[in-house]
Amino acid sequence: MSAVRFTEDHEWIRLDDDDDGTGFIGISDYAQEQLGDIVFVELPEIGTVLTQGDEASVIESVKAASEIYAPVDGEIVAVNERLVEDPSLVNSDALGEGWFIRLRITDAGQLDGLMDEATYQDFVEDLE
Repeated sequence: MSAVRFTEDHEWIRLDDDDDGTGFIGISDYAQEQLGDIVFVELPEIGTVLTQGDEASVIESVKAASEIYAPVDGEIVAVNERLVEDPSLVNSDALGEGWFIRLRITDAGQLDGLMDEATYQDFVEDLE
């Protein structure tokens, strides 16, 4: 599995293993734990162009509704339709099968501004 980068808003992006310039985006284990049981996911349209920080998706849990933001600029090339039928995938496998969108990255340099896994873990520990 390739390296994962994290935002301060608890989104992650994992570059696709076939190095085609796309990345999978989801939320961290920490975020899903804070939200509790995910009951609804609203996915964007394929072809939507996002700028870093734009709202990419909306999720609802038993506790709250929350927005998912684009960690980098890009165009949505796929959405995880399985989340519509089974939003609990976010809870059971946040960093894997619980991904939200696949983005064709248009500014790979933005990845350098995101946290690696160790830095993100330190960031989360400071929140607790």
